[in-house]
Amino acid sequence: MSSHHIVREKQEPALFVLELGEFDDELLGQLLEWSPTVIVSQEASEKLLSLNIKIDWVIGEPSFQSLQANIKFLTTTGISPTSKALKFLIENGYPSVNIICNDFNLSDYELFIDKINIVVFYQNKKIYAIQSGYNKWKPRGEKIEIYSDIKNLGLEGLKQIKDQKFETIDSGFIRIKFNAPFIFIAEAF
Repeated sequence: MSSHHIVREKQEPALFVLELGEFDDELLGQLLEWSPTVIVSQEASEKLLSLNIKIDWVIGEPSFQSLQANIKFLTTTGISPTSKALKFLIENGYPSVNIICNDFNLSDYELFIDKINIVVFYQNKKIYAIQSGYNKWKPRGEKIEIYSDIKNLGLEGLKQIKDQKFETIDSGFIRIKFNAPFIFIAEAF
């Protein structure tokens, strides 16, 4: 990309940080490279502020004190921070979001996957939904986990190594087929 490439608002995925934990600084920099909208939980906000990362929205109470001006708040009355953030992004026309968390619960994302493209960074995994017929080039020996419990799973280029864990047989395209609207898979990052 040219250094004078213009990034339009909402062109890049928003970034939602539930918990930063030991998340890799270099990958965080890559996710922030094109200045996405940044939404954070109140718990994660202190860490991001200490890293001088501009925060757009905090999910929490407006009484929260911040060192940054112009931070807006989303309150979570009766709703989880994840649901609040995803509903907000969908209502405001964001097509995609990267989420950083220390806890992964599939049910937090299933209701939203047909409305927004979600990529979750959890531990050392990148988790996202795929549709049947998914194919992607992968190097030999790469590991993939399937988070959805699915029957009639058709796999090409993958061998099962444990329950729900698979490995590429050779370098080349893998294909995953199934009878469901989508499933979640994870790959190492």
